[in-house]
Amino acid sequence: MTQRLFTPFAMRDLTLSNRVAVAPMCQYSAVDGVPTDWHMQHLGSLSMSGAGLLVIEATHVEAIGRITHGCVGLWDDAQEAAIKHVVDACRSFAPGVAIGMQLAHAGRKASSQVPWQGGAGLGPDAAPWQTVAPSAAVFDETRALPVALDRAGMARIRGAFVQAAERARRIGIDLIEMHAAHGYLLHAFLSPVANRRTDGYGGSLANRMRFPLEVFAAMRAVWPQDKPLGARITGTDWIDGGIDETEAAAFAAELKGMGCDYACVSSGGIIGGKAAPRIPTEQGYQVFLADHVRRWTGLPTRAVGLIVEPHYADSVVREEKADMVALARGFLDDPRWGWHAAEALGVEVPYPPQYARSAPRLWKGTKLARPVA
Repeated sequence: MTQRLFTPFAMRDLTLSNRVAVAPMCQYSAVDGVPTDWHMQHLGSLSMSGAGLLVIEATHVEAIGRITHGCVGLWDDAQEAAIKHVVDACRSFAPGVAIGMQLAHAGRKASSQVPWQGGAGLGPDAAPWQTVAPSAAVFDETRALPVALDRAGMARIRGAFVQAAERARRIGIDLIEMHAAHGYLLHAFLSPVANRRTDGYGGSLANRMRFPLEVFAAMRAVWPQDKPLGARITGTDWIDGGIDETEAAAFAAELKGMGCDYACVSSGGIIGGKAAPRIPTEQGYQVFLADHVRRWTGLPTRAVGLIVEPHYADSVVREEKADMVALARGFLDDPRWGWHAAEALGVEVPYPPQYARSAPRLWKGTKLARPVA
């Protein structure tokens, strides 16, 4: 059976060397939005993972859009310079990897503790800030009420996404991704669970899609036409009355019509605390959502969520359930997952010359330590 995971995939003028992506993973280790040495080692290591695409963590477009005090931002020159320094280093480590960036606004999930401190809303002694949302409705019981955005606030945020995209272009990012999932601001506009507006941005699906689509159109207008622009979307809220697969496909179809190049299809995260739904997690538990969007819209998709085993990852692409797969914790657990997956599938991938002596054809240790199926 011929594998497809390690075959090229083209979007506009960008050709990825394979269908594996390192998913964006927040590290909560920035200072005033500026990445630190931690990001250099984290992204530098993962640039040599064997993946065709490395996506930089959710990078927030304004200060109050950060999830935590430790989140990366891209609204000022210091942040832009620091991110460029990391990106340039990654390119020197692994010239063949494409580097993407996810642009985000946390909305009502902002002003939070870092996960290892519990992830709740910041208390009054932790320098909290006022959060914003489509409606004045909290994410969970630990948070202050967000302010419902007016048109001026929405225009400001749309402009912040545009300015961040322009900075990403100057940095030399190959691909950007609009974050419209996981309960953050754009997803909150899309979902009736969080969006209770009665104006032209609430109620019907067409109205709830309006602001995210305006943001996407504004980004597409300034992002180079030869570079891909994608979106992370939610396939389902896992809640009765929330977004389902049909609404996800309708949103993806609108994005496609505006020049979107792919959708990374995730799910959940729209509400926390006692109201949070139970999600049936197992290997590939979200793949059916990427498959649905792909089949109904023809838009290329990337599947994500507990994709762990190489043969399974290959089957997702080979059976055309998605065009790409992304791993997050799988790469934290094994920063060379791409190398090991290629070995398991009988494929050779390039190693940095400094590490070439550990390639399977030169070193028996891989088979001794990790039998290849």
